[in-house]
Amino acid sequence: MYQFSGKLKILALALMVLGAVGVLYGFLSTPSSIEEVKEQLHHAENAHGGHGKAVVAHHEEATEEAHVAHAKAAHGAHGHADATNHDSHDALAHVDAELASVGAVVSHEKENHGDSHAEHVYHQLKNRPWAAFYVACFFFFGITLLVLVFNAIQRVAQAGWPIVLFRVMEGITGNLLPVTIILLVILFLGSAHVHHLFVWMAPGTVDPTSANYDAIIDGKSWWLNVPGWTIRSIIYIFGWNLYRHLSRKASLAEDNETNMVSYKKNFKMSVAFLGFFLFTESMMSWDWIMSLDPHWFSTLFGWYILATFMVSAVTVIAMVTVYLRSIGHLEYVNDSHIHDLAKFMFGFSIFWTYLWFSQFMLIWYADMPEETTYFVQRFEEYKLPFLMMIPMNFIFPILLLMNSDYKRIPNFVIGAGVVVLLGHYTDVFIMVMPATVGGEWFFGIPEIGSILFFLGLFIYAVFSTIAKAPLLAKGNPFLKESETFHY
Repeated sequence: MYQFSGKLKILALALMVLGAVGVLYGFLSTPSSIEEVKEQLHHAENAHGGHGKAVVAHHEEATEEAHVAHAKAAHGAHGHADATNHDSHDALAHVDAELASVGAVVSHEKENHGDSHAEHVYHQLKNRPWAAFYVACFFFFGITLLVLVFNAIQRVAQAGWPIVLFRVMEGITGNLLPVTIILLVILFLGSAHVHHLFVWMAPGTVDPTSANYDAIIDGKSWWLNVPGWTIRSIIYIFGWNLYRHLSRKASLAEDNETNMVSYKKNFKMSVAFLGFFLFTESMMSWDWIMSLDPHWFSTLFGWYILATFMVSAVTVIAMVTVYLRSIGHLEYVNDSHIHDLAKFMFGFSIFWTYLWFSQFMLIWYADMPEETTYFVQRFEEYKLPFLMMIPMNFIFPILLLMNSDYKRIPNFVIGAGVVVLLGHYTDVFIMVMPATVGGEWFFGIPEIGSILFFLGLFIYAVFSTIAKAPLLAKGNPFLKESETFHY
């Protein structure tokens, strides 16, 4: 039976503490006022040197020239009449006065534009530590949930090969309760306006008399409203955790039974859970990710989220399995089991690429402004991470895992897994950040701290759960097939 080692436990706690410090630093380092942001923008403009100033000056000059030209056109006829019937000096003085008035208007507009831009940047910078924490939380939550789903699929399919991996998968799902509690707290804080990740929650967005009124959000208010959104979130999380608890309880009961009552019960629960999941996963994707960009929508989005986390989940199962084998456990897990997990990594990487390209290609080809704005922003402001996803999530794992022999080499599987997880974290990062922080993004201490915190929580929850039960699900009727599995 596996024992959660003290060194691994200390590592997990150290990661959580270090991550929490990084997260706290992220919140403390945000600007405290709009005036502070103005000062930062002024320093940034000076730091960019002559080119930046030239661009700003050119923009301001063009704006002023446009106003002046408009003033001259508006008063041209009047000025000509004055020059004909009165003294020309009086006419010129009149025009000068008008131009001075225009100059004052231009100056006022520049000041207002600067204040508006500074306020916008201020809110984006305030969002950054929340967004970084949310990205990491959602990433680890998605992995944990899809491990639970993958386990349920194997039970419903009555697959023989993965039985010796069941306790590994059940151990990973031990992270579901703590990570969903944290996720629910983040969501509740959003509905309480503690943070502003979800712009559709802002006051006045569905009030036609408000300056913040948004007709598109108002049109979706039948779905995007705080009471309904909150109730749905609770239902999702409660349903997933309920199945996880009951399935784990039935799985442990199977070890001491010969009548297969718990096995059949687990089978039926898994069928019901998969039906529940198919609906709630899509709705969760709309509520927690797609509503960050409330003007945008994609009918493929739920499937895209599913593919992102399915390949990540199988990758984590493979990595945990390889680790436990390396320290002398899982004696019935052989190279064929690792090979099959790597095949799933390979297959779901292709599935993810298919959905990514389908979503991108259809939106690009249709060229509808309300759809293309999603990709335009990400390509312009997040070009490097956006373009990195294809080689990290498709090209690299395909090249590394295409060879059947490489799928049996643990080091190759771990190497491919690290790249896959980094690639799909980047995927989630690009889903969340543009809608919450815009162009004011950076991968720094808040992002790293959030990853370390949830990684530490994951390690502690997973391996403490694995240590609570035997690593072999003895009561499963297909156990012998799994122990002797060879591909």
